[in-house]
Amino acid sequence: MELTLLGTGGPDGLPRPSCPCAACAQALGPDARAATALLIDDTLLLDLTPGAAFAAARAGRSLGGVRQVLLSHPHDGPAVEVPDGLPQPGRVPDGRELALLTGHRVRAVPMDAPGTGYEVTGPGGERLLYLPPGAAPAGLEEREPPYDMVLLDVVGRPEAVARLRAAGAAGPTTDVIAVHLDHTVPPGRELRRRLAAAGARTVPDGTSLLVGTYEQVPDVPRRTLVLGGARSGKSLEAERRLEAFPDVLYVATGGTRAGDGEWADRVRVHRERRPGSWKTAETCDLVPLLAADGPPLLIDCLSLWLTSVMDEAGAWDDAQWADGGERELRRRVAELTEAVRNTRRSLVAVSNEVGSGIVPATASGRRYRDELGRLNAAFAAECEQVLLITAGQAQLLRG
Repeated sequence: MELTLLGTGGPDGLPRPSCPCAACAQALGPDARAATALLIDDTLLLDLTPGAAFAAARAGRSLGGVRQVLLSHPHDGPAVEVPDGLPQPGRVPDGRELALLTGHRVRAVPMDAPGTGYEVTGPGGERLLYLPPGAAPAGLEEREPPYDMVLLDVVGRPEAVARLRAAGAAGPTTDVIAVHLDHTVPPGRELRRRLAAAGARTVPDGTSLLVGTYEQVPDVPRRTLVLGGARSGKSLEAERRLEAFPDVLYVATGGTRAGDGEWADRVRVHRERRPGSWKTAETCDLVPLLAADGPPLLIDCLSLWLTSVMDEAGAWDDAQWADGGERELRRRVAELTEAVRNTRRSLVAVSNEVGSGIVPATASGRRYRDELGRLNAAFAAECEQVLLITAGQAQLLRG
């Protein structure tokens, strides 16, 4: 089954008409995208968009052989003109299946937002799933085998990918293609980086793909360290990297602080932006979690873990530091990094980068700065990918 993407952008295309934003200004050449439309085996068209016939011609295709046009979502504005020779567009009721004379079968999949998803099975048994913009499957049942290809709004609804993975509908070899791309993420390298972290990719308009053939699925790093200064966006980056995966365990090392309203507000903001399917553990006992099997871990953050360990080791006091405190801290850090090396879980950890500012005025402050630098270096050595976040922008240090 051959699929040609006549467009891969949001309903308004990219760049958006008359939009002055930086993302739209950069959406040039292969990064410019028409509204998403899919042509399957030159006979089935999913979503009729303005200029579809010209888009097909640019891709070396023709709409002359199309026997069925299906719409996935309501279209705002005036109705799109149907080119001569094309059948009138329609929608399949949720749960119903449509059998085409070409040997394709189309089943309508209910969504949690206005629109209809389409599961298409080709004459040879290849299977793809196409979802409308801003939507995720509703009431998805566990199924085997997974789809060969899934096309959906990865940027806008990353939890839709998580739902598919949780149900077995998307597996390690499923080719996840991001479509309905809008100006919420800068195009080019940053878009590719974010999609790769979710195990997804995108292709330029006009690309033809064979469904069911092996594609190089983006390799998601199993261990990632995200570094950054205060309010740099490091925690948001770490959370974003796991939004497309189910059953994440969020490990909060800061705990709760009685009577500290400002800290409670920080914790609340973090909790509210996490996916509802995630679980939370408030602990600094990280080694058993890393040793156990289970879903992905997000540890936020190592700097608070270090504070707790230095408390327990008496590392703030010069005399205790000299009398076994330093040795105990070194042991605990080595124990943690060894656990990171041996873990089989997916892991994203967050830590502060504090050594680039003013030198602390106290010996204990300088000690903490130095030990956090050592911890970050040791932890990073055990990770496949290391990122530095500055002003919300990610710089890849390793991976």
